[in-house]
Amino acid sequence: MTRTRAFSQLKCIVIKVGTSSLAYKTGQLDPSRVKKLVGDLAVAHRQGKDVLLVTSGAISAGMGRLGFKTRPKTIPEKQACAAVGQGLLLQMYEKLFAAYGITVGQVLLTRDDFSDRRRFLNARNTLLTLLKYRVLPIINENDTVAVDEIRFGDNDTLSALVCNLIDAEMLLILSDVEGLYTGDPHKNPDARFIPEVEQITPELENLAGGCGSVVGTGGMVTKFQAAQIVGRSGTVMVVAAAAAENVVERVVAGEEIGTVFWPTERLGGRKRWILFGAAVQGRIFIDAGAARALVEGGKSLLPSGVVRVEGDFEAGHPVSIIDPKGQEVARGLANYSAAEVDQIKGAKSARIAQLIGAQPYAEVVHRNNLVLQH
Repeated sequence: MTRTRAFSQLKCIVIKVGTSSLAYKTGQLDPSRVKKLVGDLAVAHRQGKDVLLVTSGAISAGMGRLGFKTRPKTIPEKQACAAVGQGLLLQMYEKLFAAYGITVGQVLLTRDDFSDRRRFLNARNTLLTLLKYRVLPIINENDTVAVDEIRFGDNDTLSALVCNLIDAEMLLILSDVEGLYTGDPHKNPDARFIPEVEQITPELENLAGGCGSVVGTGGMVTKFQAAQIVGRSGTVMVVAAAAAENVVERVVAGEEIGTVFWPTERLGGRKRWILFGAAVQGRIFIDAGAARALVEGGKSLLPSGVVRVEGDFEAGHPVSIIDPKGQEVARGLANYSAAEVDQIKGAKSARIAQLIGAQPYAEVVHRNNLVLQH
């Protein structure tokens, strides 16, 4: 399928822009780049698209006001810059979008807003209501309170989760590179551009380097992770250069610009949440027979296939299911607590009541609450 045909009916687009595309090399925000971005997004909004912006730049915006010459290193310093910068960044966006008659609304998210099912649904309803009233949501991680345990790590991941949250049809990542190459084009003049990716293979993943720039936190690694998240949700992803003229309009029109990552399947909303949104609370290790039953047979996980348990989870909590090779083969919602699974591991389902006093379920994880990793 051509890009023009595939993109022609797009209604909802999440656009992510990184710090390196908005800031000077010193890390401080470049107003001219922000102005260009707003102009690009305004075109898509005027075309009737639902547009959401996942933006970095709060820390960069706060650096100048607090007197930082280079990007801060410690979490408290970053949070202080973000606290000052969030308001400055929103004020800049609000003023620039107002010139196009577009109202914006700020939404700050943390990992907990995705891992807790009720907060997940609340965030979804908020964003959908904003779009209903033609408000352009400006989304960022809440850097003022986020710590390592709840950070997304990079807004590439956040933007992919936002796509899942609202069932967006496209994720457009605007970067300081034109797309995916066979090598680092800044260092290797023979690196070839890759216009399309139908499936992310280990060979392609090896092409991804480290952090993309001195002022950003991501690189091609996080873009591959984002592509894997949205690719299983039926969402197409494009990586393109933020500096390209009219980049959003050209991508949406199907022009051969940037690298397109085509989706591989379309999981339902609940299974997407289990696989990508929910925070894993423990691990269940299984034997080879159980792994085959899950992967090849489409079966539920029974206690007879469980070898051991790690973590302190309760019934209903998300768990990771690990095969004998140590690889995660699936994620799911446990029917029993960690202590109960430990008591019934290796046993037939008929013995569950005898071992723990009751048998509300025959399965440790039911197939309807289980998602394979690949």
